Amino acid sequence: MSIIDDIFENAVASRIFKRREVLMPDYVPEVLPHREGEIRRLATTLAPALRGERPNNVFIYGLTGTGKTAVTRYVLRRLREKAASLGVNVKPIYINTRHRDTPYRVLADIAEAVGARVPFTGLSTGEVFLRIVKRLRVVGGIVIVVLDEIDFLVRRHGDDVLYKLTRANEYLEGRAKVSIIGITNSVKFIEALDPRVKSSLGEEELVFPPYNAEQLRDILEMRAAEAFQPGVLDEGVIPLCAALAAREHGDARRALDLLRVAGEIAERRGATRVTVEHVREARREIERDRVGDIVRSLPLHGKLVLLSVLIATGGGRTHTTTGEVYDVYQRLVARLGVESVTFRRVSGIIGELDMLGLIVGRVISRGRYGKTRVIELASEAEAVLDAIKEDPLLAEAVEEMAGRAVSGV
Repeated sequence: MSIIDDIFENAVASRIFKRREVLMPDYVPEVLPHREGEIRRLATTLAPALRGERPNNVFIYGLTGTGKTAVTRYVLRRLREKAASLGVNVKPIYINTRHRDTPYRVLADIAEAVGARVPFTGLSTGEVFLRIVKRLRVVGGIVIVVLDEIDFLVRRHGDDVLYKLTRANEYLEGRAKVSIIGITNSVKFIEALDPRVKSSLGEEELVFPPYNAEQLRDILEMRAAEAFQPGVLDEGVIPLCAALAAREHGDARRALDLLRVAGEIAERRGATRVTVEHVREARREIERDRVGDIVRSLPLHGKLVLLSVLIATGGGRTHTTTGEVYDVYQRLVARLGVESVTFRRVSGIIGELDMLGLIVGRVISRGRYGKTRVIELASEAEAVLDAIKEDPLLAEAVEEMAGRAVSGV
């Protein structure tokens, strides 16, 4: 038997996994523990669709991994099933705007979902929107558009798509009705929107709190019963996954990733059980991958500010302030021959890096000296540095300066 045949045979008859997909981020289970209140609130908001009425627009906030997407998709699935049994025309449309990252692609996906033909590219967004409206006048019904990670789209392209969608009902003249569900990790995001969009989109607001370690343990135990072969998890595996994720803002997605990757590592090693050591190794592997993906996607000045935090904190061994970060940033841009941005913009970038989970910023009081923001590196220093060095503009110039900070020289 060849090496590949051996790998494939082991995958088919896994001693570790029974249903690995149960641990994947896009899996929506039949039961969502510790989100009963949020399910009830969202279902109540959307229920008027079953009477042919337009539900209020909903804006959903919460940190990553707090169940926003899972609850939304779960409620919409049940709504669609109930509407079908009643013969009511309700059409949910889910779009992750990080994946469909241009206004044209977002509108084109909506157009395709309602049966309007648009080319892959070549039209204005205004024309695509008009085709959506024309089609909806023909097919009617209640359309519920979910825009997940909506802040990603607006930060890059502005809120024109949101403005169009919130005004869609004015063009439909009652022949169809459109509601919007916006999902974001940023509580402050809606404050930056055009006041006209803000007033329309914020008809209902729903905030998802982080999970605690006990709640994460319940979630993991429920998923693990479906995902793994009986008896393959050591006793400490689920508590460790829950505890590690609880430290990181109660992120259920993180907990599930830890459990899944730990199982994958055990399977690759030919182990018959998943141990706590597999979980620790999974944590290191996920951290490297997560940090690398995020850092590679940052614009130049985002990388420079992150590098400045790394240097100012001595490779993550201590904390720093916005002023100290800006001083290091100024030295870096001077060395690279890059035009600097303002102190205010650097402060804004620090806030964005905090939201992405690469750093942690806390505002503390210094008595009569006012308040200051204390900044710490929240990611593994070497993973940050490795990802930044992949940028050819930065690699050679920053290696020596940043390398000293990481090594403590």
